[in-house]
Amino acid sequence: MPGGRGPGLGRGTSREGGGGGLGVPAGSDSGAAMIEVVAELSRGPVFLAGETLECVVTVTNPLPPTATSASSEALAWASAQIHCQFHASESRVALPPPDSNQPDVQPESQTVFLPHRGERGQCILSTPPKILFCDLRLDPGESKSYSYSEVLPIEGPPSFRGQSVKYVYKLTIGCQRVNSPITLLRVPLRVLVLTGLQDVRFPQEEAVAPSSPFLEEDECGKKDSWLVELAGERLMAATSCRSLHLYNISDGRGKVGTFGIFKSVYRLGEDVVGTLNLGEGTVACLQFSVSLQTEERVQPEYQRRRGAGGAPSVSHVTHARHQESCLHTTRTSFSLPIPLSSTPGFCTAVVSLKWRLHFEFVTSREPGLVLLPPMEQPEPVTWTGPEQVPVDTFSWDLPIKVLPTSPTLASYAAPGPSTSTITI
Repeated sequence: MPGGRGPGLGRGTSREGGGGGLGVPAGSDSGAAMIEVVAELSRGPVFLAGETLECVVTVTNPLPPTATSASSEALAWASAQIHCQFHASESRVALPPPDSNQPDVQPESQTVFLPHRGERGQCILSTPPKILFCDLRLDPGESKSYSYSEVLPIEGPPSFRGQSVKYVYKLTIGCQRVNSPITLLRVPLRVLVLTGLQDVRFPQEEAVAPSSPFLEEDECGKKDSWLVELAGERLMAATSCRSLHLYNISDGRGKVGTFGIFKSVYRLGEDVVGTLNLGEGTVACLQFSVSLQTEERVQPEYQRRRGAGGAPSVSHVTHARHQESCLHTTRTSFSLPIPLSSTPGFCTAVVSLKWRLHFEFVTSREPGLVLLPPMEQPEPVTWTGPEQVPVDTFSWDLPIKVLPTSPTLASYAAPGPSTSTITI
């Protein structure tokens, strides 16, 4: 293939679309004109690991509006590949040194198409590259479309941008003109991972499958739909169970109150609802706050020593918060929404992410604190709040579990770019 070797590790599923050309004879490939490449995801940028990603790649030779004559343009080849980039903070994560046995230069048997070229971090997961087309020539005003489909690896981590590590998924499309460098078009993806689907097998029909090759795409669609339905059923079963859980809250001097919550497993987009009963407490609570947080913790074998200039191995991010002054309040409640754009809990060899409710209480040191005036006054009296109240503070953490939600719902509520464009 002119201008360098193209990918040769798989074949792409291509579909040529209409391209009304002007019938101008083929001209030179001088590169003066530009070719436009557009990649469009058919169902938004959010996917469940194990799903099939479908993308339509359209290549166009635009006709200049003021041109009186134009020539055809050619591309040597185009290829597509999905990959996951891993990046770790050097101040928080101590990664082992790279393997010195790995060659710095690509062997002759491998392709020169590197989808992660120029990216930060290292590529930890990738699908085989698939060729979309070879030796494509477009007349002025002509366009052709090709469909790319690939199953997202089910064994990879979810998309995550934390303070210690980042896992970033992208679909990269490489195109090359003759005797020109490779141009890369990157489409960002968001991948949700539901544990427990790795061992699931698609049920096989007892009847003999038809031999027609035209039914292959429909069978793939059935498998993809079946996986999404199975994930939805498991999410519904895990998050629909409701049972009241009560927790007594106390400090060293006595009981402050009782916290009640109906479930501990949630999906992205749900609200965490809780109630706080302070009427039974023996210690007056002046104020409380509750925060919905994620805890990102580096695994012990990858933690960097604090004495060596390393940052803390544990970091917290607050996604929602409720604060209330509650003196003389007997019962109150709160509702904290779980953002659809956040990452469900997960665990890898390098880092773990967990969810929790973080409570902070401010209590009075004075027993039997009474700050309300008597109901009956013999004469007018002006009451003011005390200038100082001796208080104690303490905190309490309640772990909860957050699972993914429907990729379609996540795409609608937190939309990302579904179309990416580049000119060559």
